[in-house]
Amino acid sequence: MAFFRFSPERDPLNALMRLQREFDRVFENPRGFDMDLSGRGVFPPVNVLQDAEGNYVVRFEVPGVAPEDITIESQGRTLTLSGKRDPSAAPNASYHRRERGMGQFSRSFQFPTDLALEQAEAAYKQGMLTLRIPKRAEAKPRQIAVRAA
Repeated sequence: MAFFRFSPERDPLNALMRLQREFDRVFENPRGFDMDLSGRGVFPPVNVLQDAEGNYVVRFEVPGVAPEDITIESQGRTLTLSGKRDPSAAPNASYHRRERGMGQFSRSFQFPTDLALEQAEAAYKQGMLTLRIPKRAEAKPRQIAVRAA
C-alpha cells in the first residue's frame, strides 16, 4: 500500500473542507443590500429593492402575524419593524415538528439619506407586508428648461 503525503496547502481534502466552510459562510451570513447582516433563520425574511424612480420597496414575509401586532418605526435613517407571532397550537398539543418560530421579533435597516422615511406607506396582504419609501423630492432628478436669450 502506498501512502501519499500532501502539504496542508495542497491536500485535496483540506481544499474541499475550505470550500465547504466558504459556502457555509456565504449562505449563513450573506451581505445583502449592504444594510445589515442577515442569514438563514432570521425572521421576518425580507427583500429590499429599488424601483426605476429610485424609490425603495421593502417586502417582509410575516405569515401568521396579524397586522395589528406589527409596529414600524423610523428614526433618522433607521427603520425598525417589530412585532409578535402568537403560537397557533392548542396549549396541551405536542409538536412532532416545529420549524416556525413564535414570540417577539425585530429587524432594523439603515437607508440612504435621500429617502423620505416619514412618507413611507405600508400595506399588508396575505402574509406579506410591503413598505414603499419614496425618494425625497429634492433628490429626484429634474429637468431644467433652456430659454433663448
